[in-house]
Amino acid sequence: MPDEANFEALNTLLWRCLQWEPSYEQLEQMILLQQLLREWNSIVNLTRLVEGSDYWISQIVDSLWPLKYELQTPNKSRQIIDIGTGCGFPGIAIAIALPGTKVTLVDSIRKKTTALIEITKKLGLTDRISIRTERVELTGQDQICRGQFDLAMARAVTTAPIAAEYLVPLLSPNGEALLYRGQWSQADKKSLKNALIHLKAIISKIESYELPENRGRRHQVRIKGISACPDKFPRAIGIPAKRPLGI
Repeated sequence: MPDEANFEALNTLLWRCLQWEPSYEQLEQMILLQQLLREWNSIVNLTRLVEGSDYWISQIVDSLWPLKYELQTPNKSRQIIDIGTGCGFPGIAIAIALPGTKVTLVDSIRKKTTALIEITKKLGLTDRISIRTERVELTGQDQICRGQFDLAMARAVTTAPIAAEYLVPLLSPNGEALLYRGQWSQADKKSLKNALIHLKAIISKIESYELPENRGRRHQVRIKGISACPDKFPRAIGIPAKRPLGI
């Protein structure tokens, strides 16, 4: 459990840049998540970013900075899906920070989802986090998920056109897709816009952010549908990656 000095130090270094700070209970959950990731790393290679600034900046802050607007209404009811979640970021961090939100984590590697199920139990978040072990092409064609999410996101998952094909079919009529990107160029923007023509969607926002302690520049790209995504998307397993839209 964090002591008061710990809490204040983290508040000063990290939360100021988000214009938000966790409650004492939320901070406890973040610290417990760090401990659980350490433990599971000895069994499954989840992530190397578990110590010090690697965890607090490159995992927690990097997961939350694109959600500055959502963090102002943390108790609002939302449905969020995190595809290719890997070690659970950004999805678990968002579930902790936004207690009104229900989060679906999707990953195709069973060893990772097995670990995430146990981590979620220890965090006391099983009522708000569900976990699916499957390829995201199947998730997007499953009527339980298709068209259901206020926010569908991918962090460090493939190229923007491919990620867009995975995410846009999951959006509710007023939902947004969120792509976490490192580098971003005009060429990236052009290829994404070409892909979105097929998906009946547009880029609604591009924003950049410099992580604290010179941890690098990040970009968020938000996408909105302009009409219903055609039923054929996402295409069958492997096809989006082999034949990206708009290329």
